[in-house]
Amino acid sequence: MTVPPAEPAMGIPGQAAGPPGPTPPPGCPAHAVGAGPGGATRLYGTAAATDPMGLYEELRAAHGPVAPVLLDGDVRAWLVLGYLENRDVASRPTQFSRDPRVWHGWTSGEIDPATSPLVPMIGWRPDCVCADGEEHQRLRGAVTAGLNQFDHRGLRRQITRFAHELIDTFCEDGEAELVERFAEHLPMLTLTHLLGMSEESSPGLVHAARDLFKATETSLASNEHVLESLARLVAEKRVQPGHDIASALMAHSAGLTDEEVQHHLRLILLAGYETTANLMSNVLRMVVTDPRFRGSLAGGQMTLPEAVEQVLWDEPPLMVCPGRWANGDATVGGQQIKAGDMLLLGLAAGNVDKTIRPDPSTPVHHNRAHLSFSAGTHECPGQDVGRIIADTGIDILLTRLPDIALSVPETSLSWRSSTWARHLTALPVNFAPRVPQAHDQPTPLPPPPSMSHTGPEPVPGSEETGPARVPAPRSAWRGRVRRLLGR
Repeated sequence: MTVPPAEPAMGIPGQAAGPPGPTPPPGCPAHAVGAGPGGATRLYGTAAATDPMGLYEELRAAHGPVAPVLLDGDVRAWLVLGYLENRDVASRPTQFSRDPRVWHGWTSGEIDPATSPLVPMIGWRPDCVCADGEEHQRLRGAVTAGLNQFDHRGLRRQITRFAHELIDTFCEDGEAELVERFAEHLPMLTLTHLLGMSEESSPGLVHAARDLFKATETSLASNEHVLESLARLVAEKRVQPGHDIASALMAHSAGLTDEEVQHHLRLILLAGYETTANLMSNVLRMVVTDPRFRGSLAGGQMTLPEAVEQVLWDEPPLMVCPGRWANGDATVGGQQIKAGDMLLLGLAAGNVDKTIRPDPSTPVHHNRAHLSFSAGTHECPGQDVGRIIADTGIDILLTRLPDIALSVPETSLSWRSSTWARHLTALPVNFAPRVPQAHDQPTPLPPPPSMSHTGPEPVPGSEETGPARVPAPRSAWRGRVRRLLGR
């Protein structure tokens, strides 16, 4: 492994900084993107926060499909911008490892693991994302089994119940802010339920989870809060397992330790919540701001699942995916990558690469070849759950409130961006007030099928099953939702 000097002013990963070069003339692409030391571009700060897609195109014009960039603290990395280059890097785990311990930055002094807000995103953890080869297969197999235990029809019923409960909290008002009141909370309700968490712990946990993506001074504390909460969940499920992902991970034949279970729950929570909340916000924004998009839905030219795929192409919920680390010297997109260098997958930039989308206005809603869930052996295993949450929730909302309309000028909408993702901050809408459709008893998820049972299904209340169980009393739906929303 090549360990370069710990000089913070280096612009090209793996290469020492030479003497300052000539300043590019005004109007030159290099002038626009050379905001950091050594000519590398900062993926944080004003430009990255206000117009990340424009920044990616400036980088592409100056450097081609792979560009040198700087993360918070001027930590060096390569941003992969090309569609084919992204798939190449993601599909070569032997050359480009997912284990961040390969990175030379840990030993060069380029980063302080105790204080850097990047650590929750790029640090090593005992989960399948940070593993390669057989270890990756062992851990990912447990995660896949935990996610696949839920019947999709039963999952849709549960999401439908949650969606109705959320809509009932604002449907009488004739107005609502859909990001806070709907898009952020439906994934939270669903995922915390699937993980096996209590309703009371979920609001604070998800707030901390979203904070991790901002890479601020509070990110490390938020990460600790998430881990502590999940450690308590693991301890509870060791004593009293249930039909949830936490219990499934513990029972899997891969033999996960408590620490491995904890970190995989963290992975599912972070990746599933952030991406699904952003996806729902982006789809809803298109519904209320683009007449052609809404017309295609209303006229049947595009189904809601297809609309979700179109948005996944145009506005992926995770714009940049950390990270890959070079096991040896390599050439990618014309750039010389050194052993130990960090590479970031530019999912949003790759999705609009003119090599595969020469005309970005051409509909691609029938095509799932986008990069929004990454690619290769580490492609997101929970993407179908995210799609189900988005499809089902938005369908219920548009069925209940078919006349929703944006209540502010489109130009007043704003976003909050970080290196990794871009969040719509608010989506205020109005509609004709409607009567709530309350239901006190949520439909439970069906139990997982028995792998050893081959005979006819036992009849509830028979000798095989014992007396039929009566569901335990639950608090009224309105009280549950208000507690979850922190109201």
